[in-house]
Amino acid sequence: MGIRVANVTKRFGAFQAVDNVSVDVESGSLVALLGPSGSGKSTLLRLIAGLEQTDAGRIWITGEEATTRTVQDREVGFVFQHFALFKHRTVRQNVAFGLELRRWKKEAIKRRVDELLDLVQLQGFGGRFPSQLSGGQRQRVALARALAVQPRVLLLDEPFSALDAKVRKELRAWLRNLHDEMHVTTVIVTHDQEEAMEVADRIVVMNEGRIEQIGTPAEIYDHPATPFVMGFVGAVNVVPGGTLPRPGFALPPQAASSEDSPLFIRPHDVEVFHEIQADTVPAQLRRLSHLGRDVQAELVLADGQVITAQIPREKMNLAAFQVGDHLHVRSREARTFVPDYNI
Repeated sequence: MGIRVANVTKRFGAFQAVDNVSVDVESGSLVALLGPSGSGKSTLLRLIAGLEQTDAGRIWITGEEATTRTVQDREVGFVFQHFALFKHRTVRQNVAFGLELRRWKKEAIKRRVDELLDLVQLQGFGGRFPSQLSGGQRQRVALARALAVQPRVLLLDEPFSALDAKVRKELRAWLRNLHDEMHVTTVIVTHDQEEAMEVADRIVVMNEGRIEQIGTPAEIYDHPATPFVMGFVGAVNVVPGGTLPRPGFALPPQAASSEDSPLFIRPHDVEVFHEIQADTVPAQLRRLSHLGRDVQAELVLADGQVITAQIPREKMNLAAFQVGDHLHVRSREARTFVPDYNI
């Protein structure tokens, strides 16, 4: 086991940041801690790193208990959100910093730094200072510095959130490829659902200091365990029970009746027609938005409820739809959660 967290709790005054959390991270895997601000994901990462101390519970890293160990003794690599590079040091000096503290020989440091600069695709940038690099390049330097000391685990705290969308997407693909080469046990904190789905083997969804669900990206998206998970991971329409017919809709086994329970419907499961079809209800088109390969239709139902439908462009004749059109909609698939409803 790469990392084991057992019944860990952390409070800051009256605020319960992490509430009796347990999770296992398999050796060599990449796990995302996903949740909104204040969900406890960064605090949990800092507890694993030893940057914060637990109030209760225990932590193991590569099979050895680390609960009371110092940051240095845990042998973790930590990458912060805002790079945290030494401005007065060159790229090469930044990467070498941890090795110098460990009193590696100069020749060994040079070999290791050369190897890492090649790994993070920054050959030829060793003599530059952080101010001479782009944001994406700086974050790759931060990753190289964290990997230099050959950590037992790599911990990333929202490493790409300070970068623009295009660079974030490029670095996500780069990080996943890097992980597949190195197989270092890695935990990444993010509030970006797409980022978690793209890079992680497994996702731990957190909310208010607790774990809502743990699973693969497909399991989290296709089989959400709670209303929070369904509402947070991917877009969703939430409508009162009975608002839309539900072809193929199945009640959860624990529910005797859920006609009054809210329905959760993904926008891509809403079908839109000009003419009445089986199981459709009337709706008026309020807005069309172009999302690249998809078109998003904002629709107002007869009771004033607003829902969205997301339709691939190749399946929609845009010339046939105008704002204000009276249409008909139905859901291919819907889900309900009983007895609790709380997004």
